[in-house]
Amino acid sequence: MTPDTMTTLVRTALLALLIAGHGAASAQDSGEDAHGEHDHAQAEERIVHLAPDVLAEFAVETATAGPGVLRDWRQLPAEVRASADRVAHLVPRYEGVVTEVRAGIGDRVRAGQVLARIENSATLVTFPVTTMLAGVVIERALSLGEAVGRDKPVFVVADLDTVWVDIAVYLRDLVQVAVGQRVTVLCGRHDEPVHDRIDYVSPVVDEATRTATARVVMANHDLHWRPGMYATAQVLVAEAEVPVAVPPSALLLVDGRSSVFVRTGDGFAPRPVVVGRTTDELVEIAAGLAAGETYVVRNGFTLKAELEKASFGDGHAH
Repeated sequence: MTPDTMTTLVRTALLALLIAGHGAASAQDSGEDAHGEHDHAQAEERIVHLAPDVLAEFAVETATAGPGVLRDWRQLPAEVRASADRVAHLVPRYEGVVTEVRAGIGDRVRAGQVLARIENSATLVTFPVTTMLAGVVIERALSLGEAVGRDKPVFVVADLDTVWVDIAVYLRDLVQVAVGQRVTVLCGRHDEPVHDRIDYVSPVVDEATRTATARVVMANHDLHWRPGMYATAQVLVAEAEVPVAVPPSALLLVDGRSSVFVRTGDGFAPRPVVVGRTTDELVEIAAGLAAGETYVVRNGFTLKAELEKASFGDGHAH
């Protein structure tokens, strides 16, 4: 073999090696590209498929996205009081000795009814103690045979068919509380709430409590609301209608972002949303969910669990 022939063979072998290496690298690159595209497809596919009976079993509820009214309520302490303009303090016309008592605490009395009789100490003439107000006796400060004077009431009668609910308004809330605002009054776990409106807001602040008083004049024909009872008043201080709002139960944290599950043609998909104003009842959705779309309003954690389970499997939530 001549030197020229040997040189040609070496060059041919090196060229073959170079071509083979380039082909292997290209094949590897193609494989990596295909694998990357597969991973990207898996990342894009975020649909959860659950049969209708499974959705029913886990009480997954859906609703149609739409407008809502955001209501800002302030919960404030309150107390039931007798209406000051419907209370009569009965004082004897003369001092004397009680000869007859006809009414006690808790008795209902009518206007013009005689509640007691007193014998005048100077003239020994008996005179009546009469109420000019119909209502309930809430105080009695005399007994048979007792000497009484004109320095204090012997009966207090109150018309409790109407009562005052005095609401303590903190300074931080005072600027937002006004006459005419809606109020829900509650007293006790099992009592039905009463819906009314604020009738009065005091122009001064109590020096001891540093609170103002907002008042609700409330009907009380069954005498359920008794003076001295503590209550809770929920005052509606602001409300606004927004294009799209959902209950807080619809929001879930998916991949670190606030999301809702939206119905698609194949199942349910998590949709990141931008949250706006928030109340206890509704959350404004500023972006990410359009009016008319069907979304999971309750028990969406079942879909989230299925989504997380799929991420540890083949990447598909079937």
